[in-house]
Amino acid sequence: MRAFKVVIVVGLVGFAALTWAQQAPAPRKYTMEELHRSGGVPHGWKFALPTGDPVKGRQVFADLECYKCHTIRGEPFPASGGDAKNAGPELTGMGSHHPAEYFAESILAPNAVVLDGPGYTGRDGKSIMPSYADSLSVTQLLDLVAYLRSLTDGEGGHQHGVATEQASGDYTVRLAYESGRSGHEMHGMQGMPATKSGRAAGAPSGHLMVFVTDRESGEPVPYLPVTATLSAQEMKPRIVRLAPMVSAQGFHYGANVTVPDETETVTISIGKPTMQIMPSARGRFAKPVRVEFEWEGS
Repeated sequence: MRAFKVVIVVGLVGFAALTWAQQAPAPRKYTMEELHRSGGVPHGWKFALPTGDPVKGRQVFADLECYKCHTIRGEPFPASGGDAKNAGPELTGMGSHHPAEYFAESILAPNAVVLDGPGYTGRDGKSIMPSYADSLSVTQLLDLVAYLRSLTDGEGGHQHGVATEQASGDYTVRLAYESGRSGHEMHGMQGMPATKSGRAAGAPSGHLMVFVTDRESGEPVPYLPVTATLSAQEMKPRIVRLAPMVSAQGFHYGANVTVPDETETVTISIGKPTMQIMPSARGRFAKPVRVEFEWEGS
């Protein structure tokens, strides 16, 4: 990639202020003693990037000529001209695989996490991805990350439909849908006859996923009764019970299901946890939560 040199006009203090203004739901008051007692940061503190503009981020991606190393199917960028050993990973559908902060770290400090294999690691054992820490303004970084996060539609089993999240009650709830899964990936479908596409006849064509995390700590919350209701004006509501499971994307509540094209909303209902709540968390996770997502179906 060719670096697009831009002077960083917003310093760390400005970045922190921007983050606080755009992301914090409400101020939380602490004494200095309480702050130090919890390790110098508030309990459950987590840095989160503000939201950028994916349209402007796409232009940043083009200006940096990132397409020379990274292919995105469906985008009219020039074809990657790099050789197989030095070309970076394909980014089709990658937006639903990682949080925004992971993309930001990869752009600013690519050697913080190095993946082994062609397209990731050079002969020196370091990432072949150059750092853009001195090449982007904070606004450009946020926009570029927003564009990468928007890449949720893809072929070959990438997530498709929605990949969005909301905060409600004590939870942060992220909804995602993975379509185009092959027959051997659909658990419990091995005994069904296969179609020409390789998928079992009558088998669900996708996997609905709901990631439920503690709003304060960001940790996954297990042992919750979770259901999804698929709704539309011209469709009888369908309730899908989601089971706790672990995949390459981590712990989530999921179900193999075909989401009808006419679906307009998906409502996630979270009941009271079936696990014991310790006194230190008393009062939390006690109320059922309902979160409604607009469905951006294919």
